[in-house]
Parts: sequence; C-alpha cells; structure tokens
Amino acid sequence: MPQRKLTVPDIGDFNDVPVIEILVNEGDAIAVEDPLISLESDKAVMDIPASDAGTIKKILVKVGDNVNQGDEIAIIEAAADSKPAAEKPPQPAAQQTPAAQTPPAPAEPAAATQAPTAKTAAAATPQSTPPPAIDEAGFSGAHAGPSARRFARELGADLSQIHGSGRHGRITTDDVKNFVKRALTGGGAGGLQVAEMPDIDFGAFGPVESRPLSKINKLTGKFLHRNWVTVPHVTQFDEANITELEKFRKSAAQEYKEQGVKLTLLAFLVKAVISALKKYPKFNSALSLDGEHLILKQYFHIGIAVDTADGLVVPVIRDADRKSLIDVAREMGELSARARDKKLSPADMQGGCFSISSLGGIGGTAFTPIVNAPEVAILGVSRSVMRPVWDGDGFSPQLMLPLSLSYDHRVIDGADGARFTTYLTGVLSDTRRLLL
Repeated sequence: MPQRKLTVPDIGDFNDVPVIEILVNEGDAIAVEDPLISLESDKAVMDIPASDAGTIKKILVKVGDNVNQGDEIAIIEAAADSKPAAEKPPQPAAQQTPAAQTPPAPAEPAAATQAPTAKTAAAATPQSTPPPAIDEAGFSGAHAGPSARRFARELGADLSQIHGSGRHGRITTDDVKNFVKRALTGGGAGGLQVAEMPDIDFGAFGPVESRPLSKINKLTGKFLHRNWVTVPHVTQFDEANITELEKFRKSAAQEYKEQGVKLTLLAFLVKAVISALKKYPKFNSALSLDGEHLILKQYFHIGIAVDTADGLVVPVIRDADRKSLIDVAREMGELSARARDKKLSPADMQGGCFSISSLGGIGGTAFTPIVNAPEVAILGVSRSVMRPVWDGDGFSPQLMLPLSLSYDHRVIDGADGARFTTYLTGVLSDTRRLLL
C-alpha cells in the first residue's frame, strides 16, 4: 500500500495557528473529510479534514504545536482505491466571540475519530422519562468544534451544560463522554438541578459599567465552581501562638535580606505543614475518580496561592521536604515574582499535594478556603493579632495566628481535621518540634 502525507490545507490569512486537539490515533482508519486535528486562531476554531483515505501510520504533530499551510499532519497508508481529494479550506467551528456564534452542526455520521460512533448506542439506555430538551441557543454558543458538536448531538448531550477542559475552556469529545457518563450514573455536578439565575438589567436601576473577566478569572472560576459543588467541604478553625517564632524570624530576616532572601512567615508555614502531612498522611492524598481508592502520595509538593493583577494563581514548590527553610523562602520569592510578571509555565502549577492561601498581609480574622481538588485539603492563613493570653498565673500579650483548614469530608473526618490543626499549631508555637 502506498504511503502519503496529509498536510494543512489553505487556512486563509492565519499563520502559526496552535493545535488544540488531536482527533485521530495511530492505527485509525479514516475516510476523506474526516477531521484530523483542531486549530484555534484568534477568531475561530477549525477542524482540519483528511484529504485522503487510509490508515494512520504516524501522527506528526502534537497539541501545542503551531502550524501553517503545507505543514505535515500525519502519514497514512492509503487505501488501494484511494485518490487524493481536491483540497478544500477547513470550515470554522464555534466562534470565540458571542457576536459570531455559528449554528449547531446537524447530526451526521462521523468515521474513525477518537469518539467512535459505533459504540454510542451503549449510552442510549432505556429511560422511564424523556431526556431534557437541549438549550439550542446555549448549544450553538458553546465553545466546541464540529466533532464534539456532532458527538453531543448523537448522545443528546447539551453542550451548554458541559464545562470544557480544552484550551480556553473548549469542550472536547472526552468532556462530552464524561458528562454523559455522570448523567447516567447520577453522579457529579451534572446531576444538580438548580433554577437558572435571572437575567437582570442592572442598568435599569442606575449607571453601571461592564468589565470583562481576565482569562485567569474565568478559568479559575470554572475550577472553583467544580470543586465547590463536587467536594463536601468542612472547615476547621484554630490559632497558633507564634510569639517566639516571630521573634526568631525577625532576628534572622535581616541577615538573609543581605543575601537577597525575604524570610517570611509563609516559609515557616510550609515546613510546618510538611511535618503535619508526614504525621497525618491522609491529608497528602487524592481520591480516585471512582471513589474507591485513596492515593497516598510519597512526595511533598506545596502550592502557594499568589494574588496577581489578573487573578489568583497557585505555583507549586516541588519536593519542599528536601529543601531548607531558606531555600523554600528563596523559591517562594522567585515564583511570586514570575507569577506577577505572567511568566509561570503550566509545569509550575502542576502536581500540588496541599495548598496554602495566606491573606495575612491584607487582613481578616478567618475565612473558608475552597479545596484545590484533586488535593483533599487547603490551609487558609489570616492576619496575626496580639492578644492577652492566660498562662496559668496571669495574662500576657501573645501573637496569635488564625488558621482555617478546609478539607474533603469524603476522605477526612472532623476528628482528623482537629488533630491536624492541633499538631500544626503546636509546631508553630515551638519550631524545635520540626527537628524531631
């Protein structure tokens, strides 16, 4: 069988367009016009069709690559009777701007993509009640390509109810599959039946201004909403006496400041949290997707929430247990600076075991942080305050640090939550415990 190369056709005036999804696998049999990859320009998402039929022997691009007209996509073993089709420009899918939304694609057969239609009948199980009607306006405005739209139509899934995991929140075929799976099992956020928020014209009551959310705000909002509705949260409040710790920190801070290191309380918190995670390993875990297993991590990567002008980001200090207090302080300073300069890479924010969100520099007495799933716990830190504390003989001024520990109640019960904060406050009150 002859081998041929499939290339990017004429895509108009676009250059260096990123690949956001690979729609075929090596070994797949494809027909002419089957979608191969999805591209996303500043204006639209487009699926690139196959110009020839055959079997995929090798895929030559990956997600994140930038491509142009003529770039090679894949090598196929062409069918014996196959002749290359005349090149046609790809058709754009859903536009990213609301003013340019395309209508929903009609249901039609799809051949040999990552979402094989031959198996979709298994999802159509008998129901005692008809499936809910699709919101056509929401469906057409959803951020999804033709293959995902076609697949959603075949399964009767409403794209307006699906949160996309792809680039810029784009809905993939896997997102559609997972949504249908959750609906069939009655699990996940998709099973929530809540009334829609009313569409209110706030301008009718007085002057208003509309400001677009930043990309970070929109992405973070989706993840926080998912975590809030799928994780049963409990928050344990406590406070640590950091009087002696703060005296030591201030005495050492000047010395290390001359070395370019800012020794903050947060560095001590990271080391104290690691000690608590080793004492109570359930807090350093993740719940498997099927909810049947607890994955206990043997590493300690600590996420630090950083407030930036564009929103909240959580870079991760990897293997923090193997680093000295000063190394942790130095790395926190570097990560925070990169976060505010928008220079963090995706790898800088992956693999976290436990997160710390500190608002001590701003204020407040307590708050309820949202668990950064798949982590199972997060520590919130508020502003320390000097307070009279009874020492058995009288009152003396002590510096108290409020702590708020939120945790996933499916994994951690209240008693363990209290034990964790009690141990943590003990370590912070006497840092010599870190040597034990």
